[in-house]
Amino acid sequence: MFSNVHLAPPVELFQLGRDFLADDDKDKISLGIGAYRTEEGTPWVLPVVKKAERILAEKIEKEVLDHEYVPFLGMNNYTSAATALLLGDQCPALTEGRAFGVQSVSGTGAIKIAAEFLKNALGFRTVYYSDPSWPNHEHIFYGSGWEDRRQYRYWEKKTKALDWSGMMEDLSSAPHKSVIVLQACAHNPTGLDLNKAQWEKVADVCQERQLFPLFDCAYQGFASGCLDTDAWAVRYFVSRGFELFCAQSFSKNFGLYNERAGNLTVVMKDKRNFDNFVSQMNPIVRGMYVNPPCHGAMIVQTVLSNPELFEEWKKSIKVMSARIIDIRARLRKRIEDLGTPGDWSHITSQIGMFSYTGLTEEMCLFLQKKKHIYLMKSGRISLCGVNSRNIDYLANAIYEAITRFGCKS
Repeated sequence: MFSNVHLAPPVELFQLGRDFLADDDKDKISLGIGAYRTEEGTPWVLPVVKKAERILAEKIEKEVLDHEYVPFLGMNNYTSAATALLLGDQCPALTEGRAFGVQSVSGTGAIKIAAEFLKNALGFRTVYYSDPSWPNHEHIFYGSGWEDRRQYRYWEKKTKALDWSGMMEDLSSAPHKSVIVLQACAHNPTGLDLNKAQWEKVADVCQERQLFPLFDCAYQGFASGCLDTDAWAVRYFVSRGFELFCAQSFSKNFGLYNERAGNLTVVMKDKRNFDNFVSQMNPIVRGMYVNPPCHGAMIVQTVLSNPELFEEWKKSIKVMSARIIDIRARLRKRIEDLGTPGDWSHITSQIGMFSYTGLTEEMCLFLQKKKHIYLMKSGRISLCGVNSRNIDYLANAIYEAITRFGCKS
């Protein structure tokens, strides 16, 4: 029977990781996986996370906490805290009981249960996400049986900037009652975010064409260093009266990559629809994993509910975001100081963990095979992998790739 199973192509990102580990070159650099690294190139367990885990361990020891099942839709204290973090404590949708959360298996799980609910409970059939986008958007909606999956233009290759006119043209021609996946901040993979005026115009189009916003918010606080700034787009749509979903992940801003702590924030116009919603979401979650894992979520809840720990966490977020912003400036300067052909201002105009460099596939393969620099063939790099020890080597390698294969396309 299993002899009939064909070998699937490797996932590029994880193959890069395997190739990096197998490489014994002293100059190798990993720019694939989107996980924070310190200036020393090591993972960072946030001090506030360690404190929260000690608090939880003490509660377990005293048998205040246990490992019993939680409800299908998760722990209310956690989802309430996560939803308030996204929308703001004074958001009318919260105070009026029209907004709530569903605990999920990180942001990926939040998008998955959203995709299932939108298709099976609400009858949506068409979904749009950006071109390019996080690859898992396509995998999730395909796996949930969405046949009409489309993309709206986002990246303008020639200018290495947002294709604003293309994006608006595509959204303005979207079928009525389509689902639109919008990344709230630190767009993956391009690092290009909309400004406030552009978000307002997107909201106008969504309202005119009755498009349902599904926000993906994986980097709140990690992008700009400010939780409120990074949540502005979602809060604006809520203020406009939209019903919407927003998938939240605490992998990046808490460094809880393997704990899978997430939340699906739900905003309704009428709180009387809550019971009906729960009755339809319960079987979706039950059919996937029954109830969500809780250790990572308890860490998040502990921090968000403790004013002292919350303030410490916000400082950690600023440390991480500031390092990425600094690396952007330093890398751009190194590349420009070498006299590298082309305009490199996009490195600093982008935001968040990733930079869409504009390097061609040929250049990227050269960097992988000849320079031991492991980056995506699309030219996306994770800036977390850049530090003082390797930044000059990286800049020189990019210079060599550009001059060898011609100016960026």
